[in-house]
Amino acid sequence: MKYYRYFALICLMGFSFSCQEDTEKQEEIPAESFRNEVAATEVRVATAETKSFDYLINATGKLEAAAQVKAVIEQPGYLIELPIREGQSVTKGQVIAKLDPTEAEIRLQKAQIALQNAQASFENDKLGFSRDFASGDEERKTFLEQQLKAKNGVFLAEIELKEAQLNLERCEVKAPISGKVADLQFKMGSLISSNAELCEILSTNNLELRVKVLESDIGLISINQKAEVYPVSNTQTALEGRVIAINPKVDESGLVMVVIRLTGTQNLLPGMNARAIIRAPQSNSLVVPKDAVVYRSGRAVVFTIEDNESRWNYVEVGKDNGQEIEILDGITSGSTVITTNNLQLAHQAPVQIVSE
Repeated sequence: MKYYRYFALICLMGFSFSCQEDTEKQEEIPAESFRNEVAATEVRVATAETKSFDYLINATGKLEAAAQVKAVIEQPGYLIELPIREGQSVTKGQVIAKLDPTEAEIRLQKAQIALQNAQASFENDKLGFSRDFASGDEERKTFLEQQLKAKNGVFLAEIELKEAQLNLERCEVKAPISGKVADLQFKMGSLISSNAELCEILSTNNLELRVKVLESDIGLISINQKAEVYPVSNTQTALEGRVIAINPKVDESGLVMVVIRLTGTQNLLPGMNARAIIRAPQSNSLVVPKDAVVYRSGRAVVFTIEDNESRWNYVEVGKDNGQEIEILDGITSGSTVITTNNLQLAHQAPVQIVSE
């Protein structure tokens, strides 16, 4: 019986030593072999380039008519003709309203008669100085003529005639500019007082977009700089615009007003909301695709490729235009950067470049 116990003990000790040797052999397997067994991550790549980089400044605002003028009725009277309606297009000088001209016509006739009477009195008094007017003294003749006209009210009658003619002309209200009618205030038959606002004429063929830009970006904007305008009514189609004015002061929110003139309107109306993208070219910038930059613990990282392995690079980023990012420090021009499958990528992980 003792013999069997000794035999079992010897077998158990031998088995224990065998397991320990196997464990030691497994621990001696180099870590490099495990790395070779891990499947390579398929990635797409791009090249970090030094080139001209368009920094995009985004801002929103409202469209306004480049010219916006009120049509005013200067002469009081009854509105007898109103051939316009809101939204109608008119041209500069077109008659858009007409007042009853009866009273103005009577005043004109009175002024004409008054001038005729004054001229008749002047000619009558002139006969008393026939010798002076027959002489060759031009200075004397001019002096007498001025005196006699003033005495007989010729000058005053001429002014009153011009005033009466102007009042008659004001019975017709003409469009001050070409554009569309807005905010029509009266109807035909209304009794109008003097200097009443009839409507507003908006030059809808020339629209401007007023936007506010951060003061940190204003140094990148200049007059005649190109901009893209996306109205809310059509966010897919960009309209071309140019910067025509920059307010020289910053408001309390740290914003600067910038005015952009649109080159086309495409049925847009003043008051519509729109978004502007102002392009600010940056020369000799090192840029990478936006997808190449990932963030780890709040820091920007770009993975490059060396010997078919990923390389972790902390970078300092600059301006971002939505498609590319400016790299200020961390990688060099010409580096091959990873643009896909880099969110969970590790340092020195095996990678395989794939094409589209």
